[in-house]
Amino acid sequence: MRPVPFGQYVPVDSPVHALEARAKMGLLAAFTVALFTVGGFDGLAIVASVLALALVLSRVPPAIALRGVRAVAFILAFTLAAHALHWNPATVSVLRLGPLAVDGPGLLRGLFFAARIVLLVVGSSLLSLTTSPVQLTDALERLMRPLAVLGVPVGDAAMMLSVALRFIPTTAEEAEKVVLAQRARGARFDEGGPVRRARAYAPVLVPLFVNLFRRADELATAMEARCYRGGEGRTRLHESRMGGSDWAVLVIGVAGLAAVAVLL
Repeated sequence: MRPVPFGQYVPVDSPVHALEARAKMGLLAAFTVALFTVGGFDGLAIVASVLALALVLSRVPPAIALRGVRAVAFILAFTLAAHALHWNPATVSVLRLGPLAVDGPGLLRGLFFAARIVLLVVGSSLLSLTTSPVQLTDALERLMRPLAVLGVPVGDAAMMLSVALRFIPTTAEEAEKVVLAQRARGARFDEGGPVRRARAYAPVLVPLFVNLFRRADELATAMEARCYRGGEGRTRLHESRMGGSDWAVLVIGVAGLAAVAVLL
């Protein structure tokens, strides 16, 4: 079985999957506000426990949900070093490397901000892992519908977002095929320093972009053949509506996260 790329929808029967996409977006917005409002580890622990509960209810494997953390590993390391390292600190240092030293308060502050980034990445990826691209774009189109009064092409914007989300796993698969083909021809991508490794990927970019442009041209031809003329008058196979349970989960979740943000 092929591994699920980061951010790709994982079809599982769970309460989180059954929740309406707009309710999940509202909960993610409240979660983000609470995450950046809490000022200590107590509030951060409560927000993390809420995310852990959502992850358990979603039945998504933790390895898949945490896969996006690897993409921000450099940002985490930089955040931790920027807060923990000091030049000739006056306080008692935990670790000293010449003029640089790591003090206790700076290390705790770096761990706090690094944990905040990890929770934000996992919470955002949980939305895409439990909501299909069609549901996401449909929810965004409904949320952006008031902008149509100002002349914003809401339907076209939602369609572009849907195509972009669909092309993310397709691009990953195309890149993997090209890399495997280059390795079969003797190319090495794991030798030398960073500059040499970056140059080794240059032969991968040309066929990758050619395949992407070819797929885009085929998609445009298929949309024209089906008489696509924008979002006006467009119908949907499945109409998504906010039910009573969706509203209840949204109100309770937003109220609880708002209380955590205010009190902690």
